[in-house]
Amino acid sequence: MKKEQLILFLLLTPMLLTGQEKALNMLLSDSSMLSSSVSVCILNALSGEPVFEYHEHESLMPASVLKIVTSSAALELLGPDYSFKTKIEYTGNLNKRSGRLTGDIIITGGGDPALGSGYFKDHYNNFLKEWIIKIRNLGINKVKGRVIADDSRYDYQPVPVKWLWEDEGNYYGAGAYGLSVFDNTYEIHFRTFGEGSIPEITGFFPQQFRSELSNQLIASGNTDEGYVFSAPYNRYGWISGTIPVNREDFVLKASVTDPPFLLASVFDAMLDSAGIDVSGNPSTTRIEKLPAINDPVIISEVSSPALSEIIEVLNHESVNMYAEHLIKELGRKFNNNGSTESGINIVYNFIKESGVNSTGMFIEDGSGLSPLNSVTSRGLAEILFYMRNKSKYFNVFYKSLPEAGREGTLRNYFRNPVFDSNLRAKSGSITRARSYAGYFKTLSGNEMVFSILVNNYSGSSKRIITGIEDILLEAIKNK
Repeated sequence: MKKEQLILFLLLTPMLLTGQEKALNMLLSDSSMLSSSVSVCILNALSGEPVFEYHEHESLMPASVLKIVTSSAALELLGPDYSFKTKIEYTGNLNKRSGRLTGDIIITGGGDPALGSGYFKDHYNNFLKEWIIKIRNLGINKVKGRVIADDSRYDYQPVPVKWLWEDEGNYYGAGAYGLSVFDNTYEIHFRTFGEGSIPEITGFFPQQFRSELSNQLIASGNTDEGYVFSAPYNRYGWISGTIPVNREDFVLKASVTDPPFLLASVFDAMLDSAGIDVSGNPSTTRIEKLPAINDPVIISEVSSPALSEIIEVLNHESVNMYAEHLIKELGRKFNNNGSTESGINIVYNFIKESGVNSTGMFIEDGSGLSPLNSVTSRGLAEILFYMRNKSKYFNVFYKSLPEAGREGTLRNYFRNPVFDSNLRAKSGSITRARSYAGYFKTLSGNEMVFSILVNNYSGSSKRIITGIEDILLEAIKNK
């Protein structure tokens, strides 16, 4: 429908909500929306009947709202209690009298997206030190071998091929590896000076995580437009763009380019510091294939938090890496192929078996970071309806969505008191795309599911967010 036809359409469709007609019309009439595309779908959460729709079958970029699809599929197919296991083992022969191990220490990745994550500090504690203690308790004081990270659970394409190059080196573009650790992220610290000056790199944290980066940054203005450019399995890269002037300690977060090798190296150094000599250099199964192992001895095993907890962080904080892990895990679990493509096929099957119309859904990753993802507001709303009415895990899924004005990515939005305790939703934003999808309850007690996608607007996103809030505000008040 063309925008000039909107008023006539609204006048001839009495079933639509008057307040929402006005709110949508106000949004569409804004100058920033001249070349935009908008898709809106609000369904009754109990019957599935449309309450308000506009271009509901138009296929648009969802951004991080795609995580609703990924988390729904993972929760439904794996179950809320599913967990990932990371093992540390040894191979070869241990001479208990001399304490000499003739063999290797193997860290076997189980696809855990949250191993050592700052989001789960209390769960993991200092698991590396605990591993050291258990190795010492076995009497091992010398290793005639190496520390090897077994990262073979997934393929060796950690970043989806349809991601943008400018995203991959930054923390939100961290890839999914068979053995990920510490959110696959490190910090680069800067001191900045006046306009046009070159920022000074003052340090890396943790220091061992650093890559060799050429500094092409400029200090300018007060906004962060700095980007790290690096690729998986590459030690080198560069930083460019602008970061704010006159800052004593400004931080950019970058993605670790080889987390399995990093973990093997860090643990090798920790063994040395603990007085346990390792003769060989650390390595990974990507670099060199492990020889056939007969019955490796398990030293320790670390279980992840339950999937329900991981998904809550995923949807509250919109962690791209967690979503990419879940996609790969679905592929590994159900196709014995830990690749993004394999996992996406499982998601498509989930959509089909849920009775959702997948027309217009083009999925390229699990997180929504690729600009080539495309979905319809109707399709998203139908998935939300399915989870509300047919999934036995709905309560877990509903809790994973942030509460308006209070939690996660919604903590600074939907602050009007009318939204209080009435709206939970997933947000999404990439360049020229804003989206929201979730559940709300009207003041009269009716439950609704909704999805709103806005693409290719110009200018600031503030006006777009306000317009989306107005549409939902009117629905809560008037239906």
